[in-house]
Amino acid sequence: MSKAFDEIQEALQEAIAHTRGEETGVKVREVVRVDVASIRTRLGMSQARFADVFGFSRGTLQGWEQHRREPDGAAKVLLRVIEREPEAVLRALHVSATPSEGRVSGARRAGVRWRR
Repeated sequence: MSKAFDEIQEALQEAIAHTRGEETGVKVREVVRVDVASIRTRLGMSQARFADVFGFSRGTLQGWEQHRREPDGAAKVLLRVIEREPEAVLRALHVSATPSEGRVSGARRAGVRWRR
């Protein structure tokens, strides 16, 4: 057989062994998905507002939410921080926080409605 066939056959055998739980030495990369729509919805923001406040293009945001595209690199990191600590991101973007209320002052101006 051809060299290409042999390589494909070897790769297939490794894949089968991996699915059986056998040690193959194959590098496995776990894909962590970010649910952008739920982050935005939890913050009570429209797509346009979320994109404007956090610096994403509206088309890119729509692509993420419709699962046509997947955020990568720095965008994924930023979305994770927005998901877990939106106040920190807003502070970094010069929207000051009011710790006693757990809300961000100027939130109305930034289009943020905090939900509890």
